[in-house]
Amino acid sequence: MTDILIVEDDDSIAELIAMNLCGEGYGCTCAHDGLEGAELLEKERFDLILLDIMLPGMDGYTLLEQIRPLGTPVIFLTAKGCVEDRIRGLRAGADDYLAKPFQVGELLARVEAVLRRRSIRENKLQLGDVSIDLDSRQVEKAGCPVILTAKEFDLLAQLAQNKNVALRRDRLYEQVWKEPFLGETRTLDAHIQRLRKKLGWEDRIKTLFRIGYRLEG
Repeated sequence: MTDILIVEDDDSIAELIAMNLCGEGYGCTCAHDGLEGAELLEKERFDLILLDIMLPGMDGYTLLEQIRPLGTPVIFLTAKGCVEDRIRGLRAGADDYLAKPFQVGELLARVEAVLRRRSIRENKLQLGDVSIDLDSRQVEKAGCPVILTAKEFDLLAQLAQNKNVALRRDRLYEQVWKEPFLGETRTLDAHIQRLRKKLGWEDRIKTLFRIGYRLEG
């Protein structure tokens, strides 16, 4: 399920947004001020954030600064006619804006458009001089093709899509090999070693003692 965080201090607007998005199959969480929104972002991961600008506790611009490193797309909610707010929001890194009052159809269309653009971006990952195309399953380093086996590519995709996250050995194994992890680590460890060598990532793929691995960005 696609999870959306709604940061809006007007309860009626927040409820309207949540009701319509939930009706379309999205998962919704509401925060009623900027500080509550920041706390939720520390605990949970969201696919999209609808962010009001004028918020108590912490305004939308300040919260956006905390969101940007996460890479989560943001649609700003702005007062109708506030062109300056829209320009400032887009320049600050928001993906789109929605002027109040808005039509439900426009809300859904903008949400769908931003999520679609994010999906396209996520299918092509860039980590330094290494590019990964998840659709074509092609990898290049400094413009030169890197030949990987199917399992090596699947393992690389898991690491790259969870950059800077500690991944347990059992989770990695089950995600890539599609079978229960029974405690034998030699297969996984050998594939990690080959990835390090082929990509020159001896220092980027970190071994976490008794846990697993982490790809550092």
